[in-house]
Amino acid sequence: MASPSTSRLADALPPLVAGFVTVLVSYAGTAAILFQACKALGASPAQTGSLMWAMGIGCGLTCIGLSLRWKMPVVTSWSTPGAAVLAISASGVPLDQAVGGFLLCALLLAVAGFSGAFERLFERVPLSLAAAMLGGVLLRFCVDAFAAIQLQPALVLAMLAAWLLARLRWPRYAVILSLATGTAVAAAGAQLHAGQLQLALAQPQSTSPGFGLASVFSVALPLFVVTMASQNVPGMAVGRACGYRLPASSAVGWTGLATLLLAPFGGFAFNLAAITAAISMGPDAHRDPDRRYLAAVWTGVFYLLAGVFGATVVALFSAFPHELVAAIAGIALLPTFANAMAGALAQEREREAAIVTFLVTASGLSVAGVGAAFWGLVAGIVVHFVRPRRG
Repeated sequence: MASPSTSRLADALPPLVAGFVTVLVSYAGTAAILFQACKALGASPAQTGSLMWAMGIGCGLTCIGLSLRWKMPVVTSWSTPGAAVLAISASGVPLDQAVGGFLLCALLLAVAGFSGAFERLFERVPLSLAAAMLGGVLLRFCVDAFAAIQLQPALVLAMLAAWLLARLRWPRYAVILSLATGTAVAAAGAQLHAGQLQLALAQPQSTSPGFGLASVFSVALPLFVVTMASQNVPGMAVGRACGYRLPASSAVGWTGLATLLLAPFGGFAFNLAAITAAISMGPDAHRDPDRRYLAAVWTGVFYLLAGVFGATVVALFSAFPHELVAAIAGIALLPTFANAMAGALAQEREREAAIVTFLVTASGLSVAGVGAAFWGLVAGIVVHFVRPRRG
């Protein structure tokens, strides 16, 4: 029989590791896009550091505040498609007008959220389609975990072996032991690139907003559309597919307010997370679904640290080999992916629509700057409502 201290550790450690993995995957996958957006806007190194500070602080405060308020795992992130849009459509826009666009986008997000319109619209989406969309989003990450074997066989196979053996004996620690094994193997092979790490606090720097046509049409409107369609809609679907009925409209409204406060410092758009949220909502985050909000709280703590220490933390996350990040992301998401596919195919009369949703989402289709997750839901809804009605 486990001692009380061992039991407390078993409950406390998985959420902490889930939070760390969430932020690791977030920065490792999107930091480069953030830097490209800063370059397109002509931001100085100091202004780029301020943007990284704002992103970490905004995500950290919203993750912690909303998760504690609702006792549900609420994971937020910055708008990765939005950063890609800024890197393209906002190239050459003066930084002050870009900040003005961030403020306008923030107002649109707050209105869309607090008005309740977003949640009323999403309530019409069948749960099986939400689960299928989640499966399509996660497919690439789970596949990449095994594809990484080809590039780093010793590293990834050691991580998979540690995960598999731990599932048999210590299932609560499977992801933890896999990450520890990968880190040890990478360190032994001199694959951890931590030589350039220097501890330094980020320095927030405010930019006065300017307003013009570029603020509206090159920044605010494209940023709002892709954030809602490619981030908030999938984020809402992930929560539903994992069994959490998040007060999504209110959450979107709060991310809009966070954007409003941090826009002068570079916080261009915050939103509900999708892929990284699934890590904190899965069974490996905590054995008790009612306690998985702790993983989102730890996610917020690590985001705050990333914001406070800015480029230092980005360099820390970048020190991990790409294959290690791909492997641990796929391993952490495997149980959630399995549950999503089970939910997608549970209702026989909705399977065709669910499969279409899954395939379109997994295809990576992008139209008008809006990602495949949104178009997968659209395609699935169309099939759902035009399917033959059998007696």
